[in-house]
This record gives sequence, C-alpha cells and structure tokens, in this order.
Amino acid sequence: MEWKRLAVGPIQENTYILWNDKKEAVIFDPGAEGKKINARIEELGVKPLAILLTHAHFDHIGAVDAVRAKWNIPVYVHEFESDWLEDTNKNGSAHFSQNITAKPAEHMVAKGPLVIGDFTFDVLETPGHSPGSVSYYLKEANAVFSGDALFAGGIGRTDLYGGNQALLMKSIHDQLLTLPEETAVLSGHGFETTVGTEMDENPFLNGF
Repeated sequence: MEWKRLAVGPIQENTYILWNDKKEAVIFDPGAEGKKINARIEELGVKPLAILLTHAHFDHIGAVDAVRAKWNIPVYVHEFESDWLEDTNKNGSAHFSQNITAKPAEHMVAKGPLVIGDFTFDVLETPGHSPGSVSYYLKEANAVFSGDALFAGGIGRTDLYGGNQALLMKSIHDQLLTLPEETAVLSGHGFETTVGTEMDENPFLNGF
C-alpha cells in the first residue's frame, strides 16, 4: 500500500490518494483544486474506485464533484452528514461567506468494515469535530485516515455546527488511541504523525 498527500485550497486541507499493488486507488477528502488532484491521479497511473469522506465540512468536499465526474466513482459519507454536501450552513462554507456544495453521496457509511475492491477499511466513528466524523483504519497499510479528529500536536475544532469537545475527546481516546502505537495518523491538515507520538506528546491529550 502507498499513499500521497496533497495539501489543497486556502486552508491547506489534506487530500490523500491511497493505492494498492493492483494500482487501484481510493481518494480521501478531495477538498479543493480538482484539476490538481486529477492530474496527480493521472501521474500516478492509478485507477480510482471511490471517494471516502471523513466528514463533510466545506474544505473537505470542494473538489468532490470534479473528481467524481472525472473518474465516474461513488462518494461515501457518514449517514449523519448525508445532507451536508448541499447545505452551506451545515458544511460551514456559509460561515466563511462562501458557497461550497457537492451533489449527494451515493453511499452512507457507519461503524464497521467497509470493502471497496481489495481494500477493507475499519470505519471508526469519531464524532466531535462534527456529528458524522469518521476515521478509516486500514490495518494492511498500518494507517488511519483521521480527518479533523486528531492532528500532529492538536485536535479538531469544535465550534462549528454540531461540534462537541467532550465527545471529540472521547472519540480520540476510545477509537484512535487504542490503535497500535506505530499506526500512521494521516490527518486532514498538517503533517503525518503516529498514534504513539500523539499519546506521548500531544498537549491536548495530556492527562485525559
């Protein structure tokens, strides 16, 4: 398994391209700059199978339609945010005087296994940053795509629609910090880290 991280848009949101030995790929959170994302997919020579959304905030969905249309692939989002793609108030873009939307997702996800091609993800429900935030753990890649739940040295904000700090802390503790310490944490912003590093060094988690 290999992945590439692309920081896109004014908030430098992380879009990830994950692929296997068969060059099948999954795209996580295409947040902006659809042409840039599609060009990188072409450069890598991979075949996208799906778009997986960790959550439906505007900075994570801005290029959904461009990537979906280019590769004719479905979009997956948690059922709690099924209507957020079209709602600028819920996805937060209206809060920043923007109008960022996408067409509805084809599939809803919930806690448990998710099989796409030869990929088998463990969908971890990690609400708090938003009600439908999920993290996708792939044991074979020793990685978790955590969205905006957990960052290197930080945690997600909880002051937007549906945010809940106590719930976010519980999600991180119960769902993410219980993964193997060597697990790579691929966050929605910033650089990669590991579960063990965040357990030891993240100031927001000390004493939890």
